[in-house]
Amino acid sequence: MPEARTGRRGRGGGGAARRAERSAVSFETAKYIQRNIPNFEVLNEEAIEIIEYNAETILEEVGVNFVDNPAALDRWREAGADITGERVRIPRGLARKLCSTAPSEFTQHARNPEKSVVIGGRNLVLAPVYGPPFVRDVAGGRRYATMDDFNKFVKLAYMSKWLHHSGGTVCEPTDIPVNKRHLDMLMAHMTLSDKPFMGSVTEPSRAQDSVDMCGVLFGEDFVQNNTVMTSLTNINSPMTFDDVMMGSLEVYAQNNQACIISPFIVGGAMAPVSVAGTLTQVLAEVLAGVAYSQIVRPGAPAIFGAFVSSIDMNSGAPTFGTPEASLITYGAGQLARRLGLPYRSAGSFCGSKLPDAQAAYETANSLNMGLTSGVNFMLHSCGWLEGGLVADFEKFVMDADQLGALHGLAKGVSVDEEAQAMDAIREVGPGGHYLGCAHTQANFKTAFWKSDLLDYKPYETWEEEGARDTRSLASARVEKLLGDYQKPALEPSVEEALQAFVAQRKESMPDSFM
Repeated sequence: MPEARTGRRGRGGGGAARRAERSAVSFETAKYIQRNIPNFEVLNEEAIEIIEYNAETILEEVGVNFVDNPAALDRWREAGADITGERVRIPRGLARKLCSTAPSEFTQHARNPEKSVVIGGRNLVLAPVYGPPFVRDVAGGRRYATMDDFNKFVKLAYMSKWLHHSGGTVCEPTDIPVNKRHLDMLMAHMTLSDKPFMGSVTEPSRAQDSVDMCGVLFGEDFVQNNTVMTSLTNINSPMTFDDVMMGSLEVYAQNNQACIISPFIVGGAMAPVSVAGTLTQVLAEVLAGVAYSQIVRPGAPAIFGAFVSSIDMNSGAPTFGTPEASLITYGAGQLARRLGLPYRSAGSFCGSKLPDAQAAYETANSLNMGLTSGVNFMLHSCGWLEGGLVADFEKFVMDADQLGALHGLAKGVSVDEEAQAMDAIREVGPGGHYLGCAHTQANFKTAFWKSDLLDYKPYETWEEEGARDTRSLASARVEKLLGDYQKPALEPSVEEALQAFVAQRKESMPDSFM
């Protein structure tokens, strides 16, 4: 951390930056969660051993496909795998051995050192929704996302107390050419926020652009020796690794940046309908993906990912917040810890079209299972709607507010002398009340988690103020947060260099919307 701070001050300091800091709106950003509660475990030792054995059997007998990537096949062949066409069969024990060089935890550095996060161990880092092509709010309804929408989400994430991470493609800005929009998205994360962020994975050259822009922001030497980006590498389940995702993984691993190796599981479609069968496939896919990242560069940070939903057998639509998804998420957490890898899963998942009761139920189930399953990096922790097709502004702040409850629950139960409250119990005695006692007066400000959004007023006051429902309150909060937003300080020369890089890259290629 001291090295990171020194490196960044040289690039992000200066008189202009310090003057901007002094005039900025004051708001609090919570540190990443450090759990003081136990993980919930659903698999006994026998079940874990069966799943682990079966996963290695899949790798050895069935194999996985690395498509359109001859270099990957050559790497696997040299590592000791059996290659037939594009099918890679991995001898029992080889993938696990290769995975052993991946770190069990790592620091992702932010340009503001105070907002760097440690991913792994007993920590939980919360990041916003990722990938929706549509956005929704009360005023504009459901519509294709634009770059202006993207910028607003980055600002909301920056202003949200309980979010530790700026995320990546918080929505897909469809008004910018496909081959250039990653540059604008990265620019937004780097300049509109000072929290950690994610790199582009939609094409290997875009991953390289991400690395190069980080070289401008942090310094090239710092990037090569530290992790400043996390990226999402989805596996085409079942058991297929395409050249686009693997090409991006190669860029990030070669440059010491973190990859989330994440099977994309919809039970009954891309994985078996049984919990044990799905866990077996998830483990096989993660073993192969993480092992490959370590072939590319031993010691490169990698995260065990599990995106889990089931399927509605009538409509074919994915479902969220279900018992089966929870069981898979809990089980995958146990498998990740056995491998000694950080774990990514869960989020504000729901299938609802609006931020309504269905969305609330499904989201609450999904968030709570993420906390108690031992997740270390939670993508999609706020803003997700309609099965991930929509990033919703009101739901973003509704979810972000509820993330505070996860922080509170993760603290666990203190039994120090102050928490025992024996003096308070003696002071009040039988038949009294605690409202005015010394212990309450000393602790009332921090004793209970308090929502910044939900309404607890008496009925009469609520009615006088317009009888607003939660969505209306959330809409007002979106407006307030965006109104209060002030851009975090960044050395002008660094921002100018980033702008020059983006301009040069855009000029180097024609627009493409494919």
